[in-house]
Amino acid sequence: MTKSRSKKMQRWLAVGLLVAVILIVFLVVIMPVVNKSLEINEAKNNLVFRLQQYERILARKDAVVASMNAIKERYQQLGLLSSQGTGALASAEVQEFIKKAIVEAGGQLSSTQALPVSAFVPGKALLSAAKQANTKNEFSRITVSVRMTGNSEVLRAVLHKIETSTPLIIINQLDIRPMRGVRSRTTHQIEPSNELNINFQAISFMRKQPE
Repeated sequence: MTKSRSKKMQRWLAVGLLVAVILIVFLVVIMPVVNKSLEINEAKNNLVFRLQQYERILARKDAVVASMNAIKERYQQLGLLSSQGTGALASAEVQEFIKKAIVEAGGQLSSTQALPVSAFVPGKALLSAAKQANTKNEFSRITVSVRMTGNSEVLRAVLHKIETSTPLIIINQLDIRPMRGVRSRTTHQIEPSNELNINFQAISFMRKQPE
């Protein structure tokens, strides 16, 4: 009876040792391998997901490029900015345009003066157009100071010509003063004059040239 119990205890002890060895092997060898496999599988799934995102983006590439090119073409067709290569040439272009507009309207140009080219921070409309057209939002302001004389009809014609010009020209600091009349030789009274002294700044814009 004692021997039988002893054999049973030995068998149970052997079974327990075997289970312990199997558990140790599982914890030391198999478990790290399983964890590593799970990590690799998760990383693979993440890469697959990112790859699918890139594939969707690339699938829209042609449509996006075509849309950007169309917007850029429309932007360039507007001709809002001067196409001259330097500020001096852009300023000369504005002065020539102003001179022609005044002469055609029947006015008289007293003088034009090109002011120094300055940096320009665009407003929302021009900035949005520049971004959509994929162009750098760096611009230069071309300013020309103008002095002229003419009546109200002349002034209206000149302003209309400038407002509808291409490239874009903006009127700034408009100053209008009536000219003093001429004294009559017969009545010795100063007769009123319809002529006006007109001063203003004509402002145009161009893309900032690389230094």
